[in-house]
Amino acid sequence: MNKEVKNHNNYLIISSKNYLDIENQFVLENKPIKIFKLIEKINIEFLKLQFNNQSQVKVKSYIIDLNSREMLIQNTKLKLTEKEINTIIYLSNSNQPVGIDELQKMVWSYQSDIETHTVETHIYRLRKKILNTFNDNEFIVSKKNGYQIK
Repeated sequence: MNKEVKNHNNYLIISSKNYLDIENQFVLENKPIKIFKLIEKINIEFLKLQFNNQSQVKVKSYIIDLNSREMLIQNTKLKLTEKEINTIIYLSNSNQPVGIDELQKMVWSYQSDIETHTVETHIYRLRKKILNTFNDNEFIVSKKNGYQIK
């Protein structure tokens, strides 16, 4: 198959046989099919593709799968909690270090005047998990005014 087409996610190949090396294919098993039923099936397939595409976020060289709550690189996977995913996504969307107060407010919905070490504890554990699984000690870096993913 043409590699240029294979890398796009906005197509759907309709065929009567399953080709193992082709992504985004829809196999028509029962023929003939009414046109309205065909359109319905095609729409469902595009919805599935859209759902899958929206569920994956690229952060640095990793893929964060929001559906399975996993962080992946090549064949290595790491299970994450919802808070860990939210923390990673929030940090990766910021161009500058994010302070503890901001993380408490935006990820944990805590008041900034409450004395807590929740953020530091979660960041510590998340960094340890990433280090143990991916041997990456530079994923979340500590700055003098917060945490950052570059």
